[in-house]
Amino acid sequence: MSQKIRAAVFPVAGRGTRFLPATKASPKEMLPIVDKPLIQYAVEEAIDAGATKLVFVTGSSKRAIEDHFDTDPELEAALKKSGKDDLLKTIQDIVPPGVTCIYIRQGEPLGLGHAVLCARPAIGDEPFFVHLADDLIAGATPCLTQMAAEHERHGGGVIAVETVPPEETSSYGIVAVDEADDNRIVRMVEKPAPQDAPSNLAVVGRYLLPGMIFDKLEKTGRGAGGEIQLTDAIADLLDESPIYAYAFQGERFDCGSKLGYLKATVAHGLQHPDTGDAFREYLGTVISG
Repeated sequence: MSQKIRAAVFPVAGRGTRFLPATKASPKEMLPIVDKPLIQYAVEEAIDAGATKLVFVTGSSKRAIEDHFDTDPELEAALKKSGKDDLLKTIQDIVPPGVTCIYIRQGEPLGLGHAVLCARPAIGDEPFFVHLADDLIAGATPCLTQMAAEHERHGGGVIAVETVPPEETSSYGIVAVDEADDNRIVRMVEKPAPQDAPSNLAVVGRYLLPGMIFDKLEKTGRGAGGEIQLTDAIADLLDESPIYAYAFQGERFDCGSKLGYLKATVAHGLQHPDTGDAFREYLGTVISG
């Protein structure tokens, strides 16, 4: 039986070394796509899917994330005094009423699985989302909302997947599915070499998991890269609880890479009501020139 998903976990403790020096003093999740940071896109997606408890698993350099989702009375007063009501609304609505933000420090950088495990005291035994802000997915219906509908339909866990070229399997968690059983996952491997990959269906940063995953994470040893891999814990869970692969509708931008980040910026800049027309005209001159 399905449950409404009310909690979302955001593992945001990574150092973002691929974007140095920009991320030396600012979290990579605070990198902006036009006028909103990546983490705000992630939070908006989770709230749209029904999440009211937002759990951020942070590191020592991530204070800017907490500040972003906190209130700023001085800034609000200045905007109100200046008559900038539209801008005032954009910062007042970042966290809607009824939504709670919880911050948990990940003491050691032991991988995604360990980061998710750190959230256990705030989640308990309920099912929950895991959202990786690096993967920005644009679509008519937000990806987590699609996944919540899938969970409501069959009651099992849901993992977002995307077909990748075979030579790229070593960069992802890869799943094999039983197509006759609604794409139920039967095998999951973290970053396999192309010749060892069970398929080219890659996990892409959105999970809807049952609370029992925490018991598996407690017992999961260090895997690929010497880290506690979420993929390994999910693989151990497959025989006990159904997890389904879901090919989401939308376009994914890998904002953990420079090229993916630039693609996301261009795509969202073209769609933004304040910049779209002028930006499209500018790009036309760049391409023609």
